Amino acid sequence: HVQLVESGGGSVQAGGSLRLICTASGYKYTEYCWGWFRQAPGKEREEVARRDQDGITHYSDAVKGRFTISRDYATNTLSLRMNELKPEDTAMYYCAADLLHDARWYAGACDPNVWGQGTQVTVS
Repeated sequence: HVQLVESGGGSVQAGGSLRLICTASGYKYTEYCWGWFRQAPGKEREEVARRDQDGITHYSDAVKGRFTISRDYATNTLSLRMNELKPEDTAMYYCAADLLHDARWYAGACDPNVWGQGTQVTVS
C-alpha cells in the first residue's frame, strides 16, 4: 500500500521559513516525478515544485529563488525548504508522486497518481 505523508506545516510570519517533508512508504522503485502542490481557498491547485526521475527540478515562477526541493533516498523523503515566505504562500500543501510511469519508456507530462493528505501553511 503506497502512502505519502506530509509534515512540517504551520504558521509563520512573513519573511520566515518552513520546511515541509513528505515521507513515502509502500514502494521501492523510483518515481517518474515527485512534487509539491498547493491550494489556497477559492483558488485552483497549482504545482509549486517538482523533481523528475532524471533529477531535474522545476519551480513555479511564484516560488523560484525562495523554495528548494530535494529528495533523500536513504529516508525516502521529499522535502521543500521555503524561505522568505509571503502571505500569498498561505495554502494547503500536498505532495504527490507519479508512480505509474518510467522515464525509460515514457516522456510525457508528470501525472501524479498518489497524493498525501496535505499540510497547512499559513503566513501572516
